[in-house]
Amino acid sequence: MLELRRLRLLRELHERGTIAAVADALQFTPSAVSQQLGMLEREAGVQLLERAGRGVRLTDAALVLVDHAEALLERVAVAEADLAAAAGTVAGRARVAGFQSVFLRVALPAIERLTRDAPRLRCELIEAEPEQSLPALALGDLDLVLGDEWPHHPIALPDGVDRHELLTDAMNVLLPARHPLARRAQVSLAELADEAWVTGGAGAGWEEMTIRTCRELGGFDPDVRHNSNDPTIVLAIVSHGLGVAMLPDLPLPSRTPGVAVRPIAEGPVSRAIFAATRTADASRPSTRALLAAVREAADAI
Repeated sequence: MLELRRLRLLRELHERGTIAAVADALQFTPSAVSQQLGMLEREAGVQLLERAGRGVRLTDAALVLVDHAEALLERVAVAEADLAAAAGTVAGRARVAGFQSVFLRVALPAIERLTRDAPRLRCELIEAEPEQSLPALALGDLDLVLGDEWPHHPIALPDGVDRHELLTDAMNVLLPARHPLARRAQVSLAELADEAWVTGGAGAGWEEMTIRTCRELGGFDPDVRHNSNDPTIVLAIVSHGLGVAMLPDLPLPSRTPGVAVRPIAEGPVSRAIFAATRTADASRPSTRALLAAVREAADAI
């Protein structure tokens, strides 16, 4: 009989790549992981691991077993969720991942509500971008992900993950308050072709959105001089007259001293804000409560 917990270790090794990464994720020692995988190999009666440099890799037989492990673990997760639904109690541990502005505007109000309405649910926040948090959700390291999707930068969901739309976050042009175009009700991107630009970190969706939008709507490649993923820093750079930027509504504070916030004249540009959960957790009361709370918080924006 194959042991389910050992099958999970094999699945984790396939996904995470090294025994050390599996040990770190599951809070085991590397030697304990190796020992359990050795026992699984004896139970299976075939070689599952082979040396590859300083590490190991899965054999063809192991890859066949991983496919079965995925199906078995999914069924167990569904069974656990159905049992929790039958009990009807919102309790346990809820690990929520997201980025700065969605934490401030969506996650914190949602968790504040759950603290009152579901006091037996322990909520934990982990700051992470969707590129890191969605694979972790699929592996069971997280319970809910709050992510964003920029134009021309689609997010691929791992197998076994469901997406739930929350809101559309409109983009704005940010100008120094003393800029000549700040007097206008909306700003044409084409008139900002000679400006210095501020945007997110290199390779991030925010930076790609800025460059593509300037090209497609303004007809120019922006002169990106400053990069920061922190909206507070971007606002400070703009307020000092060192550049212009595009920023969504969500991270904008209620007051922006020294900065003029204007719509894009050429047409609306926006990103999507979404939640993601594991398909197997659809009936779990804690997951349903989390989703209801973040939807309520998003609807209030």
